[in-house]
Amino acid sequence: MKLTSKILALAGMSAGIISVASAAVETYTIDPVHSSVSFAVRHFLTKVPGRFTQFSGVIVVDRDNLENSTVSAVIDVGSVSTANEKRDAHLRTPDFFDAAQFATITFRSTSWKKTGDTTFDVAGDLSIHGVTKPVVLKVDLLGFGPGMMGAQLSGWDASVTLDRQDFGVKGPAMLGTALGNEVGVSINIEADLKKCARRSSRPSSRTRPSTTSPGTRRARWRSSAARQARCRIRSRRGTPSRRST
Repeated sequence: MKLTSKILALAGMSAGIISVASAAVETYTIDPVHSSVSFAVRHFLTKVPGRFTQFSGVIVVDRDNLENSTVSAVIDVGSVSTANEKRDAHLRTPDFFDAAQFATITFRSTSWKKTGDTTFDVAGDLSIHGVTKPVVLKVDLLGFGPGMMGAQLSGWDASVTLDRQDFGVKGPAMLGTALGNEVGVSINIEADLKKCARRSSRPSSRTRPSTTSPGTRRARWRSSAARQARCRIRSRRGTPSRRST
């Protein structure tokens, strides 16, 4: 009876650990190779498109309640590209972004509000040109699914319209009304699930078979499972595991 009670207790403990791990949030890192941050602004009558080619970010997703999710991102201002080198160089000057003094654009969410089956209003603080303003991104969750080589992915679309004057990006006076104030921003994101590092369960060919007792092996298994649970729970806070790579 004592042995049976111990087995049941271990099973209950294991189920509790697995339940905590499965209920934890997931951390996704933005893949810049399969994502884009683009914009368009009026020049006289038509709109000129542009994009930033270097950026990074992290999306912490609560699959049980997506309104508890968070996102943070950083854009390298110097990577601005409009398919015209002369214009790109001008955009980096103090006339516009002043990339030498304000090298990055940052966004950090403060709340997620569900507006539809897959849509959200994601409010946050956007910093451009040394000015921080609250903005709301219109976000569409495209889904979760498998990628190549066992990767797990999430897909997102987001958009927002900004007034460049609000962030001190004024442009030269000579342009006058030829340059529009409103800038439409479109963001397409593919993000990879960040996995917790795991120790291999395969025995080394250089060591002899284990001679540890069943009780010791069970204790080690519980320790390993608990470590994985802690790793997943740390994702809720957006902090990496000490063993992650």
